Amino acid sequence: MTPARPFALRLALALTSPLVLAPRAPVQEPPTFDPRTAWDEIGTAFHAACEEHGVVGASLAFVRGDAVFGMHLHGLADRERGRAVDADTIFHWASCTKTLTGIAILQLRDRGRLTLDDRLLDHLPELRAVHDPEGALPSITLRHLLTHSSGFRAATWPFGGDQPWHPHEPTEWSQLVAMLPYTRLEFTPGARFAYSNPGIVFLGRILEQLSGDDYEVYVDKNLLRPLGMTRSYFDLSPYHLQRHRSHSYERKGRDAVDLGPDFDTGITVSNGGLNAPLPDLARYLVFLLGACPLDSDAAAVLRRESLAEMFTPVLPTAAPGSAAASSERIGLCFFVQDAQGSPVLTHTGGQRSFVSFFYVHPVSGTGALGAFNTSTAGPVMAAMRRLCIERLSLPLTPR
Repeated sequence: MTPARPFALRLALALTSPLVLAPRAPVQEPPTFDPRTAWDEIGTAFHAACEEHGVVGASLAFVRGDAVFGMHLHGLADRERGRAVDADTIFHWASCTKTLTGIAILQLRDRGRLTLDDRLLDHLPELRAVHDPEGALPSITLRHLLTHSSGFRAATWPFGGDQPWHPHEPTEWSQLVAMLPYTRLEFTPGARFAYSNPGIVFLGRILEQLSGDDYEVYVDKNLLRPLGMTRSYFDLSPYHLQRHRSHSYERKGRDAVDLGPDFDTGITVSNGGLNAPLPDLARYLVFLLGACPLDSDAAAVLRRESLAEMFTPVLPTAAPGSAAASSERIGLCFFVQDAQGSPVLTHTGGQRSFVSFFYVHPVSGTGALGAFNTSTAGPVMAAMRRLCIERLSLPLTPR
């Protein structure tokens, strides 16, 4: 009889037996993120949301590095003629224009023509006519205008404007000056954030005075041309681009009233006058991301250090103590949102039933932009910005 083996020896033999060493199931690797699948899913949500909210026409694009990753197109640019939205369709970008104005002011600062701590009254003495109960007007600086903390009201045109023969916005600087005695400084400059359209108009006026160019001419020469935004312009469409211009639609119940393609933002052009197709705005996002070649005209538009200064948060946009107090801050004309610890630089626009947005997420080298031609598109715009950040930009962030 074979003597019994010790337990330890029997266990070792058993563990090395071919019967025990059966093939193991392969280790399941975590699924690889596929941005194309995510973009397709966002497209499905985009079309469904546009249908739900009665959006006549819209366009959505995602930028990755120095190129457009994808574009989704929805509906009609001109409902009466049955003209569909396409990649050439020109939308109105409204307050997204403000970021161009801010960059133009920083250009002048970098060239020694002004400082951000210059007193506003030194550039625009006409503003002494503003009602100033606390004597705070002399303390307003250009930095206050850039951060929407000057104390000026939100609306540019608060009187009338409800008749079809009224201009959409004041057409001349003299008209805005005529309203200054009926304008009140509402709080101490720098005390808090309060979105102000007139404040940006004042910056546009200063830009004209220091450069010697009309606002539109200056921005075309110093931003749009070097960025390659050849189909971008302000206010009324040039003849050769009219066939690409989207109409806008005011939704009233089930009906959508056609407001036409063009309107004049007048003296408020620096505040919201830009029109452009999405591929042009994508070039702007590539510049903001720093993805254009270092020796290109685009890279020379503004120093990266100055852009970083514009992207630096200054004030919370929500009231202190509110639930949203820490979710968003204002930089220099850019809104800064937090996305899992990394900044998202963004702006939105809304005017004459056009709705728009863009954002850039420098950490992932991505951004998105969208434009809509219907008054009810606000919720769609907000949802698409959130989806693009959460489903595309954050997953593409280097870990």
